[in-house]
Amino acid sequence: MVAGYESHLWFEFAVAIVGAAAVLSGLLFVAMSINIERIMGIETLPTRAAGTLVLFVIPLLIGTWILIPEQSSTMLGAEQVATGLLGGGLLLGLNRPSKRAERETRGVWLLGSYVPSMMVALLTVLGGITLIAERGGGLYWVAPAVVIALLTGLAGAWVMLVEILR
Repeated sequence: MVAGYESHLWFEFAVAIVGAAAVLSGLLFVAMSINIERIMGIETLPTRAAGTLVLFVIPLLIGTWILIPEQSSTMLGAEQVATGLLGGGLLLGLNRPSKRAERETRGVWLLGSYVPSMMVALLTVLGGITLIAERGGGLYWVAPAVVIALLTGLAGAWVMLVEILR
C-alpha cells in the first residue's frame, strides 16, 4: 500500500496542521478584536475575515479527520470530500466578485484570493476522491491544499492586523 492511502502514516502531519491552523485562527480572532471597528466600517472586510477563517478551518478539519483512529480510507475520503465541498461553497460565496474591495484590482483579487481558495477546495475534494478509490494520490493532494490554505489565510490575517491600519 502507498503512503497516500495510509492515514496512520500522516499522524505527525495532521498534528502539525491542526496546531498551526488553531494558532492562526486565534491570531485572526485577536486581529479582528483589536481592529473590529475598522473592519466593520469597511464594507468588504467582514466577508474577507470570514473567508480567512474558513481557510484556517479547512486544514483544521483535514487534520482532525486524519487523527481519528482506525477509520477506513472510505470514511476519511468522504470526510475530505465533504470538507472540500462545504469549504469551497463557503469560499465561493465569500469571494464573489461583488465582495472585492474597490481599490483591489481584478488580477490581485483573482490571484490573491479567489484562485487559491478554489484550489484549496478542489485539492481537498480530489484528495478525498482518490483516497476512496485508493489510486491517484490520496492524502498527497491534501498537503498542497493545506499549504495554500495556510498561506492565503496568513495574507488575510495580515490585512486584518496590519494593512487595515494604513
